[in-house]
Amino acid sequence: MNTASPPVVVATIAECRRLVAEARASGKSIGFVPTMGALHDGHLRLIDACRAHCDFLVTSIFVNPTQFGPNEDYQRYPRTPDDDHRRCAEGGVDLIFEPPVAEMYPNGPSATFVEVPGLSSVLEGKSRPTHFRGVTTVVAKLFGIVQPDLAAFGRKDFQQLAVIARMVEDLNMPVRLLPVATHREADGLAMSSRNRYLSADQRRAAVVLSRALQAAAEAVASGERSADRVRQDLAQAIELEPLAQLDYAEVADAETLEPLDDLAAGRPAVALVAVRFGDTRLIDNTLLPTVTSESSCN
Repeated sequence: MNTASPPVVVATIAECRRLVAEARASGKSIGFVPTMGALHDGHLRLIDACRAHCDFLVTSIFVNPTQFGPNEDYQRYPRTPDDDHRRCAEGGVDLIFEPPVAEMYPNGPSATFVEVPGLSSVLEGKSRPTHFRGVTTVVAKLFGIVQPDLAAFGRKDFQQLAVIARMVEDLNMPVRLLPVATHREADGLAMSSRNRYLSADQRRAAVVLSRALQAAAEAVASGERSADRVRQDLAQAIELEPLAQLDYAEVADAETLEPLDDLAAGRPAVALVAVRFGDTRLIDNTLLPTVTSESSCN
C-alpha cells in the first residue's frame, strides 16, 4: 500500500502552474497523466508507468466537452471524483488538476484549436468528425498548463496516441510521450470507463472484440498475408455476435493508419475495431505480428 501523502487537488490553472513550478524549481522532473476521470485499473497502469520515470506526478481529471459530438455521451459520462482521488492517492500522484469547464474554456469552446489533418479523419474520425480536434486542443492546452517532461497515454486508444504523437512532433512540443500497453480484464476485454455502461449480457458479448483481434493476430502469425482477408475475418467474427453492431474493422499501417491491402515485410500493421453494444461504443486494437522478409516468402 502506498503510504505517501494524499495528492493536492487544485481547480485553477494558476494554482496548477504554481505548484508545478515549485516542484521544478526544486529539481524535480514532471510526469503527467491526462484523464477524464472514472479511473479504473488501466489508468492506474498509466500512473504507475509515469511514476516510475518522474519525480513529481500530475494527473488531470477533466471531462472535455469539445471532444464529444452533439449526440454522444458527454452528459452521462461517468464522474466519480471521490473514487478518482482515492485511486490517485494509491498511485502516488502528487497533484490532481481538476478544473471546471469554465476554467478551461472561459469564453466558451475555443475559437483557436489544434488539428492534425489526415490521421484525425480516418477510423474514429469518420465516425466522430470533431473528436480529435477536441482531443488535440485540450491536450495542447494541458501540456501548456502542466509543461510536463513526460506524458503517459494508453495504447488502447491507438489512434489517439498516433494523433498526439504527430502533434507533439509537428509543433516541437518539449514533452516525451510514454505509450503504455492496454490493460485487460481476465477474459480479455480492454479496460474502459465506458465498460460500466454495459448490461450483463452486453458485458459478456463484448469479449468478442479481444477474441476477434487475437484470432487476427494468430492468422498473421500462421502465415496470412492478405490484409483484406484478415479484415474480412475480423468483421465476420464480430458480426456473428448478436448484440454487437460493427462500426469498423480495419487493418492499417501502424504509423500512417492507411488501410493496407497486404502485410509486407518491415511495415508494422495494426488491427482496429469499433463496435456498439446498445448505446455503448467500444474500441480495441492489436499490433499484428511483424512480417519478416523470410516469412513473407513462405
